[in-house]
Amino acid sequence: MRTHYCTEVNVDNIGQSVRLCGWVNSRRDHGGVVFIDLRDKGGLVQIVCDPTDNKDAWAVADMVRDEYVLVVEGKVRARGEGLENPNLITGKIEVVADKIIIENRSAPMPFELGDQKVNEEIRLKYRFLELRTKRSYDIFRLRSKAAIAARNALDELGFLEVETPILTKSTPEGARDYLVPSRVHGGEFYALPQSPQLFKQLLMVSGFDRYFQIAKCFRDEDLRADRQPEFTQIDVEMSFCDQEDVIKVAEKLIHDIFKACGFDIPATFKRMTHFDAMEKYGSDKPDMRYDMAMVDVIDIFAKCSNEIFSSIAQDQVHNRIKALRVPNGDNIFSKRQMKGFEDYVRKFGASGLGYFQMKEDGLKGPLAKFFDDEALNEIVTRTQLEVGDVVFFGAGHKKTVLDYMGRFRIFLANEMNIIPKDVFEFLWVVDFPMFEIEDGRVKALHHPFTMPKDLNVKNIEEIESIAYDIVLNGTELGGGSIRIHQEHLQNEVFSLLGIEADEAREKFGFLLDALKFGAPPHGGFALGLDRLIMLMAKTDSIRDVIAFPKTQKAQCIMTMAPSEVAEEQLKELSIRVRKAAAQ
Repeated sequence: MRTHYCTEVNVDNIGQSVRLCGWVNSRRDHGGVVFIDLRDKGGLVQIVCDPTDNKDAWAVADMVRDEYVLVVEGKVRARGEGLENPNLITGKIEVVADKIIIENRSAPMPFELGDQKVNEEIRLKYRFLELRTKRSYDIFRLRSKAAIAARNALDELGFLEVETPILTKSTPEGARDYLVPSRVHGGEFYALPQSPQLFKQLLMVSGFDRYFQIAKCFRDEDLRADRQPEFTQIDVEMSFCDQEDVIKVAEKLIHDIFKACGFDIPATFKRMTHFDAMEKYGSDKPDMRYDMAMVDVIDIFAKCSNEIFSSIAQDQVHNRIKALRVPNGDNIFSKRQMKGFEDYVRKFGASGLGYFQMKEDGLKGPLAKFFDDEALNEIVTRTQLEVGDVVFFGAGHKKTVLDYMGRFRIFLANEMNIIPKDVFEFLWVVDFPMFEIEDGRVKALHHPFTMPKDLNVKNIEEIESIAYDIVLNGTELGGGSIRIHQEHLQNEVFSLLGIEADEAREKFGFLLDALKFGAPPHGGFALGLDRLIMLMAKTDSIRDVIAFPKTQKAQCIMTMAPSEVAEEQLKELSIRVRKAAAQ
C-alpha cells in the first residue's frame, strides 16, 4: 500500500510521487490550507492539503481528526524558505496531497499519546494506544536488536537453541509456582516454569554440550518496578567448563548485545566477592557508578567511652560498626537534615545514626566527646576524611547494619544527585554463600543445584558456592553457577536443606536418575532480558519494555485477566472454587 515509510522521504525524492500510510498525529488549518502530520513507526512527515491544488484531497483532509488512519498519495516538494523544521528528520520537505483515503476513523482518545502523567491504570487499559508512541516503538526495536544479537553471538560460540517445556512439574523451593490444572489427570497440576534450570541440566546429561534459549518464565510473587509475573531470560548452559569459561561466554554475549544496540562497553567486567560487596556496600548488587564505600571502624569504637557503642564492639563476629564518608557533606547538608537522616535508617531497623563533621580544627559532632584524640585521628585516617566531609556511623547486628547502611548509601547518592545517568558499570559478584538461615530453616541462597566449594565447613553459613551474579548499575542483571553433577553430592546438599530422601526422590527423582548416567561437569547463567532492556532504554519500570505487562497486583487491566471461568470448565478440571470468607 505504500512506496515509502514517512521518514524515508527526503530531499532526494523532491518532484516524485509517493504513497504513504499512517496515523494523523496532528491536524492544523491555516487560512483554509490544512496541514497534517502523518505518523508511522519511523516518525512524522508533513502533508499539505491546499484547495487550490486539489479540492478532493482538501475536502477529505478537512474531515480528518487525530489518530485517523490514512493512505496519502502526493508529490514531494521542498519546504519554503524559513519553514524548515530542524526537529524532524523530514523537516526539509513536505508532501502535497493529491489523494487521501480514510482507512479508519478514531474515537476520541482517552489520553494524549506520550503523556507520562496519565494514571498508569488508564495507560495499561489502553496499552495498544500507548505503544503507538515513537518512544515505545524505539524501546521494542531495541529489544528486538538485543534478542537477535544474543542469538547471533551464541550461535557463533557453538550454542544450540532448544525449547524446554512450559507445562512442567511443581517444585516449590523458591518463589511460588503458577499452577495449571490437568483435565486428563483430575486433581493433578502442572506448573509453569520459574526457569528452565533442570531441563537445561538434563540437556547437558544428553550431551548437547552448549544450549541456549530465550525463555519465558513465571513466578507468582509480589511485584516491584523491576519484576513481573511472566518475564523473559536469555538462558545458557554449557558442559566441561569452569567458572572462568562461563564468565567469558557471558561477557562476550553482553558485549555483543550492547554493541548491536549502539553502546560501547568494556569486553571484560570488574569482579568483587560477595563478602566484600556486603561489607563495603551493604548489598550483593552494588551500584559502582559512584564510590562511597563503607569502612569498618568497630575496633576504634571499642575504645570509646559510650557504653552502647563499646558493648556492640565487644562482638566483632556478629556485630558491625560501619562508617560512611560523604565528601563535602558538611557543605551540602544542614545539621537538621543530618539529624533527619536518622528517621530514614530507622525504617530499616536502625537504632540510630551517628555522625562527625570534619572541620579545620578536627572532628566535631555529638559523638566527639566519647573519643580521645588518638581515636579521633584513627577515624580521620581510616575514612580518609578531608575538611568539609561528613562521616555517618551505623552500629548493631551485622545483617541489620549492612542492610540499612547500604540503603542509606543509595539514598545519599540520590539526594546529592551524584549518580551519572549515561554510564554502564558492570560488576561480577562471585563466591556467594551456599546457604542462608531464615526463620531457623536452612535455605539455598541461589538454588539447591549449585556446586559448593567445600561442604566440610563447620558453620553452614560460611560454606561458599561456585556462583556468580552479573550486576549493572546496581541492578541484578542475571547470574548463574557451576552445577552439581554427582548424585551423592546432590543428595548431601538436599540433606543439609532438610529435604529427606523420599521427598527428594518425589520432587527431583528424574534429576537424580540423570546424574547416575554420566553427567558431565556443567554450569551456566541466565540474563533477564526485560531488565537489560529497561537499563539500556533508561526507563524506570520494567513494564515499559514488556508489550502487554501486568499491574503490581498481577492483573492485565486491558483483557481483565485473571477472570472467572464457566462452571462447566471447572467441572471438566475437577475443581470447585471456594470463595474467601468476608473480612
